[in-house]
Amino acid sequence: MASVSSFDVVSDFDQQELKNALDQTLREIHNRYDLKDTKTTIEAGDNQLTINTDSEYTLGAVRDLLESKFIRRGLSLKILDYGPEEPASGARVRQVVTLRRGIPEDLAKQISKKIRDEFKKVTPQIQGNAVRVQGKNKDDLQAVIQALKAEDYPVALQFNNYR
Repeated sequence: MASVSSFDVVSDFDQQELKNALDQTLREIHNRYDLKDTKTTIEAGDNQLTINTDSEYTLGAVRDLLESKFIRRGLSLKILDYGPEEPASGARVRQVVTLRRGIPEDLAKQISKKIRDEFKKVTPQIQGNAVRVQGKNKDDLQAVIQALKAEDYPVALQFNNYR
């Protein structure tokens, strides 16, 4: 009997790389002349970041800095979901940034349908926040990975557990 190969399509990020990017951002904020005296803080929670700064201008500069550090550390910008800018105490500005993790159910169904329609020899299966793709031929699985990489989905996709 032929063996079955598989891989998982997931949307996740490396927690340590996130921490490193935040540390680098805060270090640069404390060293940059235009941001040094703004008393900017970035608080990291489980699935969100809270940026608290002086003004809308410095908030934009901090966002740009954070995004550049994310790119440099290999993190996708698609994991960032910016909330509205809110006034904070002391005439300051606060913004909550939600960190996206997992593939939403409607997107998982869309990915599964695309795989079923275009690749008849593989079978996709939705498993919680991931989509498992199985097939007998590894070349078919590689073709599925290439097709999914070519698409522009609203979440960052990774392919792991390739067996």
